[in-house]
Amino acid sequence: MGFERELIKYANTKKDLCVSNDTISDELFKEYGVNRGLRDLNGKGVLTGLTNISKIVSFKDVDGQRVPCDGELWYRGYNIKSLVRNIRENGFGFESTAYLLLFGDLPNEEELAEFSKMLGLCRNLPTNFTRDVIMKAPSKDIMNSMTRSILTLASYDNYVSVNDIDNCIRQCIQLIGTFPMLAVYGYHAYNHYENNESMYIHRPNPELSTAENLLLMLRPDKKYTPTEAKVLDVALMLHMEHGGGNNSTFTTRVVTSSGSDTYSAIAAAMSSLKGPKHGGANIKVMEMIKDIKEHVSDTEDVDELRSYLAKILGGEAFDRKGLIYGMGHAVYSLSDPRETIFKSYVERLSVEKHREKDMQLYKNIETLAPELIAQKRHIFKGVSPNVDFYSGFVYDMLDIPMELYTPMFAIARIVGWSAHRIEELVGMNKIIRPAYMSIMKEREI
Repeated sequence: MGFERELIKYANTKKDLCVSNDTISDELFKEYGVNRGLRDLNGKGVLTGLTNISKIVSFKDVDGQRVPCDGELWYRGYNIKSLVRNIRENGFGFESTAYLLLFGDLPNEEELAEFSKMLGLCRNLPTNFTRDVIMKAPSKDIMNSMTRSILTLASYDNYVSVNDIDNCIRQCIQLIGTFPMLAVYGYHAYNHYENNESMYIHRPNPELSTAENLLLMLRPDKKYTPTEAKVLDVALMLHMEHGGGNNSTFTTRVVTSSGSDTYSAIAAAMSSLKGPKHGGANIKVMEMIKDIKEHVSDTEDVDELRSYLAKILGGEAFDRKGLIYGMGHAVYSLSDPRETIFKSYVERLSVEKHREKDMQLYKNIETLAPELIAQKRHIFKGVSPNVDFYSGFVYDMLDIPMELYTPMFAIARIVGWSAHRIEELVGMNKIIRPAYMSIMKEREI
């Protein structure tokens, strides 16, 4: 568009004005006792609500003292470790865990079969939707493509704005079933039209699990191994829910509280998740690993690796931001339970894929990085790898393109968003309206 260059030039002249008038110093936050980003100096979130859906534990009270502990993640009263351990060897956990988060109880065999059948029935799109919506104006940003599709699906729903609980449940289940198609088809459209690659659209199999269908739809030959499907299933379980305090879940609850519809609430959550500070951490890990391989001649040489990690931490290498990505978490201190669980599955997949050398590199970084960070920085709590440290490696071994890394997160997290939307409708029924203190100085014309 012809006016863009002129508009960009105009915006550039106004940038300094915005910076000078919109900067608020840390001193003012301290003076008025307001927590920047709803986080205190220790990174603990300000309480903004109550939930019965999940719980994160990173500290425990010992003799009246708040002591860091190994991280715990609970879904509806069940420890995530128990839920993963409870999966049968040849079974899958995404569907039963989704049922648990949505309805509050673990399903029996009959309930699980019925719920899985409902998800299978929902794995379809309106007539010509793939051609007319997904393939139209494809984008490398699959999160944007999915969000557009979500909002367009609203126009096919005759009861889009009915916020009765049963209607909301119906809408959420439909979206949970549809999300894998929106993501994978969105990628295939981009890959075909923008990268000039072959186009193939495989229809999902209603008899298969969510993880199996993702691999089936993504691959030209539809083939996958039991280990691949199992590891992806566990990844989806671990990313499914993480308390009400994360940015995208809070967004879901804020939009829901206003009385808006399911499609708008989930689209808003998608817009939050796509932010690199939230859903894109595993991509930064993969970029960092690539950089390490390019600059460390022998990745099995611990001393050489330690030296280069120190340069990354000192802002002398990689993106020069002084961060070792995949290390540390806003809530967990000693360990991230998702990473602890996931690691054994990652190891199993690395053996099948003959990627043991890469796995050893990750293990070495996992050992060295916390030591270096502790030496370099004054930290309030322990530093350990988070789930994003390994998730990108898993997606790479599964031949999932990087454009789908954050959408994979969304395919799992929509379950948590849906559970929180339902809880907000049932248990809150009050618009979320936070307060901001004005520090504006009055002026005369």
